[in-house]
Amino acid sequence: MAASPLGFGIVGTGMVAGFHAQAIAHATGGKLIGVAGRNQATLAAFAEKYSVPFATTRLDELLARPDLHVVCVTTPSGAHLEPALAAIRAGKHVIVEKPLEITTARADQIIQAAETAGVRLASIYQARFGPGAQTVKTAIDAGRFGRLVLASAYLKWHRAAPYYSGWKGTLALDGGGVVINQSIHGLDLLQWFAGLPAEVFAWKTRRVHLGIEAEDTACASLRYADGALGAIEATTATWPGWSRRIEICGEHGAVSLEDDHIARWDFVRPEPGDEAIRRAKLDAALGSGAGAPNAISFSGHQRQIQDLIDAVRENRPPAVDGREGRKAVALVNALYASAE
Repeated sequence: MAASPLGFGIVGTGMVAGFHAQAIAHATGGKLIGVAGRNQATLAAFAEKYSVPFATTRLDELLARPDLHVVCVTTPSGAHLEPALAAIRAGKHVIVEKPLEITTARADQIIQAAETAGVRLASIYQARFGPGAQTVKTAIDAGRFGRLVLASAYLKWHRAAPYYSGWKGTLALDGGGVVINQSIHGLDLLQWFAGLPAEVFAWKTRRVHLGIEAEDTACASLRYADGALGAIEATTATWPGWSRRIEICGEHGAVSLEDDHIARWDFVRPEPGDEAIRRAKLDAALGSGAGAPNAISFSGHQRQIQDLIDAVRENRPPAVDGREGRKAVALVNALYASAE
């Protein structure tokens, strides 16, 4: 007999909560049973749009439901800690939208609580689940690049002035600007591919969005533990916005990943399948946030939520657990510390 679906609840009703709602609806073995939010009107509109049977302004009411098994935390970045800890204390598995929190100290509180309680904790980095990213990771793990020479990430996006309203670009709730909000998926992919750098030297500035507290532009130089070097460039201040690009260059080959499309795939020693990878069309399933935050699709979230459902069923850690999710936060914090 098939197992009954896991009951999901969402905390927060902003734009990204909609991606979670759609992902749950399309995943196998999950069902959205409730949502909690602070604004009654927004909450009611969200519940109606996504056919959520239970909506409340009180988180404790949602967490008290016996048919709730997994909580998706989609509040502003600097407000992930409290609802995540409350869900963990209630014995629920937790999926936290990126970043896990805005500092490693706050992230560590969530990780420790989940490990103590014995519940699953996942951190949303849906870019890892794209076929392009998976293909690059497989090649790295197989040693096809030889010694890494350069490993870099570039994010040159456009955000119009109205985007920076409410909590966006604030230090308390966004944790910073382009580095922690928009470029963090690229930073997570970079460290997933090449590891965390041993040294970071960074600058940050405001070039166009002068009314926000945080940076809209940043650059960093990286040195990895094995001696490889790298760079990070990030901005939301340029028009029209280009695809995010990750470049991995080694002594035996080099790859360029644009969003989830493999734009270059060059190796000294050819292997079966290389030509098919080069000919592969862009997998547009994940979309691109280069010009607008709502231009991505929910398919990446669906893949990751499906992994969490399977992890609970199979009694294993999710592919991107709390400790994995912490790594990008550590890199962001290092960039900010250097820039300060």
